[in-house]
Amino acid sequence: MLVRVDPGSPRPLHEQIAASVRRAVADGTVEPGERLPAARELAASLTVNVHTVLRAYQQLRDEGLLDLRRGRGAVVAAGADPARLHLAERVADLVRQARSLGLSDDELVTLLRSNLAAP
Repeated sequence: MLVRVDPGSPRPLHEQIAASVRRAVADGTVEPGERLPAARELAASLTVNVHTVLRAYQQLRDEGLLDLRRGRGAVVAAGADPARLHLAERVADLVRQARSLGLSDDELVTLLRSNLAAP
Protein backbone atom coordinates (compact mmCIF):
# COMPACT_ATOMS: atom_id res chain seq x y z
CA MET A 1 0.00 0.00 0.00
CA LEU A 2 1.35 3.38 -1.00
CA VAL A 3 0.76 6.24 1.42
CA ARG A 4 1.84 9.72 0.44
CA VAL A 5 1.84 12.99 2.33
CA ASP A 6 2.53 16.52 1.19
CA PRO A 7 4.17 18.48 4.03
CA GLY A 8 3.39 21.71 2.16
CA SER A 9 -0.34 21.02 2.03
CA PRO A 10 -2.64 22.94 4.37
CA ARG A 11 -4.39 19.62 5.06
CA PRO A 12 -3.10 18.04 8.31
CA LEU A 13 -0.76 15.09 7.86
CA HIS A 14 -2.98 12.67 9.79
CA GLU A 15 -5.89 13.50 7.46
CA GLN A 16 -3.66 12.89 4.42
CA ILE A 17 -2.65 9.49 5.80
CA ALA A 18 -6.26 8.55 6.58
CA ALA A 19 -7.32 9.64 3.08
CA SER A 20 -4.61 7.47 1.51
CA VAL A 21 -5.83 4.43 3.44
CA ARG A 22 -9.46 5.17 2.49
CA ARG A 23 -8.50 5.43 -1.18
CA ALA A 24 -6.53 2.16 -1.00
CA VAL A 25 -9.57 0.37 0.42
CA ALA A 26 -11.96 2.06 -2.02
CA ASP A 27 -9.91 1.10 -5.07
CA GLY A 28 -9.30 -2.46 -3.85
CA THR A 29 -5.55 -2.09 -3.28
CA VAL A 30 -6.16 -3.07 0.35
CA GLU A 31 -8.92 -5.53 1.21
CA PRO A 32 -10.89 -6.28 4.38
CA GLY A 33 -8.84 -8.43 6.75
CA GLU A 34 -5.55 -7.09 5.45
CA ARG A 35 -3.05 -5.73 7.95
CA LEU A 36 -1.70 -2.21 7.48
CA PRO A 37 1.91 -1.27 8.17
CA ALA A 38 2.80 -0.83 11.83
CA ALA A 39 2.48 2.79 12.93
CA ARG A 40 6.21 3.07 13.67
CA GLU A 41 7.11 1.58 10.31
CA LEU A 42 4.77 3.88 8.38
CA ALA A 43 5.89 6.92 10.36
CA ALA A 44 9.53 6.16 9.59
CA SER A 45 8.84 5.70 5.87
CA LEU A 46 6.90 9.00 5.72
CA THR A 47 9.30 10.80 8.08
CA VAL A 48 6.44 11.88 10.33
CA ASN A 49 5.86 11.43 14.04
CA VAL A 50 4.43 8.05 15.06
CA HIS A 51 1.59 9.87 16.85
CA THR A 52 0.54 11.36 13.52
CA VAL A 53 0.06 7.87 12.07
CA LEU A 54 -1.66 6.68 15.24
CA ARG A 55 -4.06 9.62 15.04
CA ALA A 56 -4.91 8.68 11.42
CA TYR A 57 -5.41 5.03 12.40
CA GLN A 58 -7.63 6.04 15.34
CA GLN A 59 -9.71 8.26 13.07
CA LEU A 60 -10.18 5.34 10.68
CA ARG A 61 -11.08 3.09 13.60
CA ASP A 62 -13.72 5.61 14.72
CA GLU A 63 -15.13 5.55 11.17
CA GLY A 64 -15.39 1.76 11.35
CA LEU A 65 -12.77 1.19 8.66
CA LEU A 66 -10.05 -0.31 10.87
CA ASP A 67 -9.83 -2.71 13.77
CA LEU A 68 -6.98 -1.81 16.12
CA ARG A 69 -5.77 -4.58 18.38
CA ARG A 70 -2.77 -4.74 20.64
CA GLY A 71 -0.23 -7.12 19.18
CA ARG A 72 -2.16 -7.46 15.93
CA GLY A 73 -1.92 -3.88 14.71
CA ALA A 74 -4.26 -2.13 12.32
CA VAL A 75 -6.43 -4.42 10.20
CA VAL A 76 -9.00 -3.33 7.62
CA ALA A 77 -12.42 -4.09 9.09
CA ALA A 78 -14.40 -6.94 7.60
CA GLY A 79 -17.40 -4.71 6.87
CA ALA A 80 -15.45 -2.02 5.02
CA ASP A 81 -17.50 -0.99 1.98
CA PRO A 82 -15.23 0.33 -0.80
CA ALA A 83 -18.02 2.21 -2.59
CA ARG A 84 -19.09 3.96 0.59
CA LEU A 85 -15.47 4.88 1.38
CA HIS A 86 -15.03 6.33 -2.08
CA LEU A 87 -18.14 8.44 -1.59
CA ALA A 88 -16.95 9.57 1.87
CA GLU A 89 -13.65 10.70 0.39
CA ARG A 90 -15.45 12.63 -2.36
CA VAL A 91 -17.65 14.32 0.24
CA ALA A 92 -14.55 15.27 2.27
CA ASP A 93 -13.04 16.78 -0.91
CA LEU A 94 -16.28 18.69 -1.52
CA VAL A 95 -16.21 20.13 2.00
CA ARG A 96 -12.56 21.21 1.59
CA GLN A 97 -13.35 22.83 -1.75
CA ALA A 98 -16.38 24.64 -0.34
CA ARG A 99 -14.30 25.98 2.56
CA SER A 100 -11.56 27.13 0.19
CA LEU A 101 -14.23 29.08 -1.70
CA GLY A 102 -15.41 30.68 1.54
CA LEU A 103 -18.79 28.95 1.72
CA SER A 104 -20.27 28.63 5.18
CA ASP A 105 -21.50 25.29 6.46
CA ASP A 106 -25.08 26.50 6.07
CA GLU A 107 -24.46 27.51 2.44
CA LEU A 108 -22.97 24.11 1.69
CA VAL A 109 -25.87 22.29 3.34
CA THR A 110 -28.34 24.42 1.35
CA LEU A 111 -26.49 23.57 -1.85
CA LEU A 112 -26.57 19.86 -0.99
CA ARG A 113 -30.26 19.96 -0.13
CA SER A 114 -31.11 21.67 -3.40
CA ASN A 115 -29.30 18.90 -5.26
CA LEU A 116 -30.99 16.20 -3.21
CA ALA A 117 -34.38 17.69 -4.08
CA ALA A 118 -33.61 17.74 -7.81
CA PRO A 119 -35.03 14.84 -9.85
